[in-house]
Amino acid sequence: MSEEEEVIKKLAEFKAKLEDRIKKAEEELENLKAIREALDTILIEKGFKRAKLVAPPPPEKKENVIPVKTVEGKHLADIYFEDGNLRVVPSEDVSFYLTTPPFRSFLIERVLEKMRLKDQEASMRGDIPPEKVLNYDIRSENGVLKEIVIQNVTQERFHELKSTIRWTLEKMYEKLSLK
Repeated sequence: MSEEEEVIKKLAEFKAKLEDRIKKAEEELENLKAIREALDTILIEKGFKRAKLVAPPPPEKKENVIPVKTVEGKHLADIYFEDGNLRVVPSEDVSFYLTTPPFRSFLIERVLEKMRLKDQEASMRGDIPPEKVLNYDIRSENGVLKEIVIQNVTQERFHELKSTIRWTLEKMYEKLSLK
């Protein structure tokens, strides 16, 4: 055998070994894929999902939370403000009755109702769209305030409402404490 034939023979042997290794690697890859599929099936049955099937969690909305406290530090309520919506949630250990002054006479009639009427007039003049008119909802249970929801609150009004709500709740709490 000539030197050239010897080289060709070795190259052919090397090619055969290489093809054998490729075949074994492909078989191993198929086995690994089968194992992965079996694991996916088991995980889905057990309540998990493959990473690519799980939707990313929605971004957390950040609400401004402002605690309302008395001068002595008694927690009266929390004010939540986000996207022009303001919510007031009284503390669970304080019962604010809707009939306790100055809730209706001041907060509702002199503050919220006046703001709503002012917005309605501005809307009729075309200064603001009707859907931007301040609106509010007083939620109660057996005459006890559970939540105040105020929609379409501007940043300016937020500061005004925050202080008037704080003042109103403090006065109501003082009246409750006197009983």
